[in-house]
Formats: sequence, structure tokens, C-alpha cells
Amino acid sequence: MNRAEKAEKAKYETRAKVLKALAHPARLKLVDELAAKEEACVCDLTEVIGSDMSTVSRHLAQLKNAGIVESEKHGQMVFYRLRVKCLTSLFSCIESVVKCQIDDQRRVLS
Repeated sequence: MNRAEKAEKAKYETRAKVLKALAHPARLKLVDELAAKEEACVCDLTEVIGSDMSTVSRHLAQLKNAGIVESEKHGQMVFYRLRVKCLTSLFSCIESVVKCQIDDQRRVLS
């Protein structure tokens, strides 16, 4: 495999890593919540997700490992924020795909 092929493979593997990190309803909700706020602590996000703190922390760790969120410790509390806000555009695109599927299904059923 030459250098260009290795770079291309790495590009797609990196994209897959980000998409895998997003591939859970709770993590999608966390991203939406962080997009709406500047930052939030785990305790606040726990209430939003409706899961215990350790579960929310694991979800946030996956998002952080994929480069989607970053964290900063303030005393005993850890605050999270999105590294980039453009994920909301990705979500809009996904919702457009879903709408097209629904429209296609309606045409088939009509």
C-alpha cells in the first residue's frame, strides 16, 4: 500500500470512528444538549439523559475519544463542550435523508 492509499484508508477510518461515537441515541442527545449550551457538567447532563452518572460519563468519554467534545475540570466538577458546532448541520442532513425515505414509502403505499 502506497502513501496515498494509506492516507485515504486513515481518512475513512477516522470518519468511521466519529460516526461510531455518534451511533447511540444518548450520545446524540448529549451532542444536541451541548450544542444548545456553551458547556455543561456531568451532573446536569445526567438529568437530561436520565441515566446514572457513570453511564453518562462513559458516553462522554466515547465522544471525547472521537474528538467530538472536550472537557475542563473546575474544582471537583468536569464540564464538557462541543469542539465544533457543525454537527448540527450533520443532524439536519440526516433528518433530510429520513424525510426522503418517508416520502418514498408514502409514494409506494399510495
